[in-house]
Amino acid sequence: MPSVHSSPFHGMENPALLSLLHHTTRHTSAKKPSIHRHGSGGGGGLLRMFKLLPMLTTGCKMVALLGARHRKPLLTDKATTGTLFGYRKGRLSLAIQEDPHRLPVFVIELPMLTSALHREMASDVLRIALETDTKTHKKKLLEEFLWAVYCNGRKMGYSIRRKNMTDDEVHVMQLLRGVSMGAGVLPGPSSEKETGDGELTYIRARFDRVVGSKDSESLYMINPDVASAQELSIFFLRVR
Repeated sequence: MPSVHSSPFHGMENPALLSLLHHTTRHTSAKKPSIHRHGSGGGGGLLRMFKLLPMLTTGCKMVALLGARHRKPLLTDKATTGTLFGYRKGRLSLAIQEDPHRLPVFVIELPMLTSALHREMASDVLRIALETDTKTHKKKLLEEFLWAVYCNGRKMGYSIRRKNMTDDEVHVMQLLRGVSMGAGVLPGPSSEKETGDGELTYIRARFDRVVGSKDSESLYMINPDVASAQELSIFFLRVR
């Protein structure tokens, strides 16, 4: 089975979500300059960096020092921060922070393995869409619990937003609280779990947050490589 369909939105069920993703594709393509960088194959970025993780050594675990007690945060400004993380043989989790120094406002374990994320990144573009169907008017969008999850246009399954983070999720957020963006390998909270599920990997970035309405939000990765298209986008949509 190929890792990516000819259309990244193949199989999308909801017309509103499909329209949102197609609009984003046209917008991104229009902004991408026709610049070719020597030796870059279209520009580097976090996704390309994340693809190199199988070759990374435990030296990347130096990021753990950023979580040391009494260390001052490296970030001085507030930005929406998104983190994808998980054990190589386990499921992938997503955490959204409005302030990188505070606990996430949204945490969910996605219905896909971390290894599947590596396959999806073959296209150098990763789009994750979460869709919820609700009858209430009282909750904010990111307070909804049940979500259908799509990755590059394919429906992966359903997930429930966490009310409380697991010990592993708290561990990751503590280690990365001074990191604005990057990808690498983290030391697990216990050597036994790391041995059984593989190393704990992460990709973390800062995002432009666009609120379309009370029922739709989009996160577009702030890419330091201005010649590259946006590599990672996350969409939230509520259907009434």
